[in-house]
Amino acid sequence: MYGKRNSVIFIAVVFFLLLITLPTFSETAPPTFKILRARTVPGTQNLMQIEWTYNGLERDDLRFKLKDQLGDTILAGSARKYLDDKILAKENTDYTLEAMCGDSLIASVEFKGVTVTQGGFASFNVCDAPNDGGGVINVTWKLDKETEGLPQVHIYRNQPGSDHWNLIGTADAPDEQYNDQGLTDGEMYNYMLEAHGEDLIYASKPVMNITCHAAWFYGNKINLLVIMIIVLAAIIWCIMRAGKSSMYIRKIAGLQAVEEAVGRATEMGRSVLYVPGISDLDDVQTLAGLTILGSVAKMTAEYETRLDVPVSRSLVMSTGREVVKEAYLSVGRPDLYHDDIVHYVTDEQFGYVAAVDGIMVREKPAACFYLGAFFAESLILAETGNNVGAIQIAGTAMPTQLPFFVAACDYTLIGEELFAASAYLSGDQRMIASLRGQDIGKLIAMGAIVVGAVLTTLASFTGDGSLWWKFSDAFERLFAMNF
Repeated sequence: MYGKRNSVIFIAVVFFLLLITLPTFSETAPPTFKILRARTVPGTQNLMQIEWTYNGLERDDLRFKLKDQLGDTILAGSARKYLDDKILAKENTDYTLEAMCGDSLIASVEFKGVTVTQGGFASFNVCDAPNDGGGVINVTWKLDKETEGLPQVHIYRNQPGSDHWNLIGTADAPDEQYNDQGLTDGEMYNYMLEAHGEDLIYASKPVMNITCHAAWFYGNKINLLVIMIIVLAAIIWCIMRAGKSSMYIRKIAGLQAVEEAVGRATEMGRSVLYVPGISDLDDVQTLAGLTILGSVAKMTAEYETRLDVPVSRSLVMSTGREVVKEAYLSVGRPDLYHDDIVHYVTDEQFGYVAAVDGIMVREKPAACFYLGAFFAESLILAETGNNVGAIQIAGTAMPTQLPFFVAACDYTLIGEELFAASAYLSGDQRMIASLRGQDIGKLIAMGAIVVGAVLTTLASFTGDGSLWWKFSDAFERLFAMNF
């Protein structure tokens, strides 16, 4: 036991002697510099900007000395940047940077400046981007034989009256283009390029006073103009033929049931409830719902059935009253019309739904129509109508609400069936002809998809540059949307 204790004491004494006789092992690493920048100021040939950081111990008497390649001190002080305006273009400039504490030299580093020359660009063009909505300027360049191997180009920009050039982006030199976006139309901008090598920078001459603006005509969207003209021609041709022969329109079960629903309400002596959605007149679904309301109002006027149209927007109320009034006049029953048929409830979504549900529970309508734009309230309305035993016909172009209407209603108009309903119910041949013209446009789109898929498949088998690849590329550009 005593032997172990003596060994421990002996080791402690030896360790203490080592601490007081050997140099410390915790000495900090020697201070060093980090050069942040040693390069020319953009747009000049004789200004070298040098910036650095120092990671050594900070002291009040810390000073820096910057010496040029001749050994002359050109900076002495605490500043950590310097702008040398005495360099010569096309010549390398060497510097020595020293950190001093009093008269003692703490650290020293040598670094080599870069060589700058104007030139290196066979061409440098800046212009407003064509066929765009404004705010974009195109910068293009081409390196000459002396610089064609350089990897990168830096793009600088400033505005008239400013001496400061901002680096706005870099690009691979072989790309030969850069799009400067997010600019203000009508303002002037100046541009300059630099091609960067390992120890050499080629600076272009600045291009001054370039502006951008929106194009009046998008030349790269001519293909869309041609397609639109073809579809419009098909619609016009179908309308012109409408008076010569009747056109077939496929049967839509939900629309065939409209007269049955109104007839059922008449036989039961109960009302017809019509909900044109909860959106305003800026939604095309609301317009489609009001158009169908005119056809339903004609039937209720002929059968002398009470019609109730609660709405959630004041403009929809005004428009709905005009639609219903015109419908009653067209069938010769203006005496049955009154403004309370179409009445405003509230703009608040679920307040409106609660009010309509209250009408259903109290009045127990025999037929409920939900035709327009619907959101979270769709299932609430449809479930209440189902509980009161009404026959329900719904229609919307909101994909997320269609499943609820399909589950809770007797008939559902899906998507475009809602917009075709007015032509279907009225039987107007011109309106049906416009639908046929639109269908021709859809057939063209479907055919283009099939042809494009075939050409793309053949191009993938034959490889780039083949005849099929060229056909596929031309066909893709023909139908490209270019948005």
